[in-house]
Amino acid sequence: MCVNTETIAFMFTCGLSAAARLVFNALGNPEKAKSAMVMTLKLSIILTLAIGLALAFGHNVWAAFFTDSSMILKQFASIIPFLVISVSFDSFQGILSAVARGCGWQPLAAWFNLVAYYFVGIPIACLLGLMLKLYDKGLWMGIICGLFCQASALLSIIWFRPWPKIDLSVESDEETLVFV
Repeated sequence: MCVNTETIAFMFTCGLSAAARLVFNALGNPEKAKSAMVMTLKLSIILTLAIGLALAFGHNVWAAFFTDSSMILKQFASIIPFLVISVSFDSFQGILSAVARGCGWQPLAAWFNLVAYYFVGIPIACLLGLMLKLYDKGLWMGIICGLFCQASALLSIIWFRPWPKIDLSVESDEETLVFV
């Protein structure tokens, strides 16, 4: 139920990330591109708050679509805070990933993603979930740590790296762009 819930919540953000990728269209003016990114992040926060509130107050209704078991309903209710946090970070990193793609920083973002998940998220999830016997909560804490590292790394790329500027004065094919 948790993975399905996270996936459905991410689908909403996926639409916003498509809009965030349009930051690429504003790269002729880096300030305009940053402004578009900030606006998309604000929309993402609003959307995440709406999803978080819906989960916090309607988790029993949502879980009833999946099961009738009172034990599973209680377990799902206990993991809602972790789910809301992971949906929040997942939403944020989805937007930042789209901005990184739009700016042409895919290789750098891919390395940060690999490190965040395989060297931070998965080891912490295994440690907390399996070794320390926190089970589902430990696994979600590992996911949250990986998402936090990924979002932090992407934010640092976007914040501190000079934004590319596309030379729009060069006459070329649609597929050929000149970065300055």
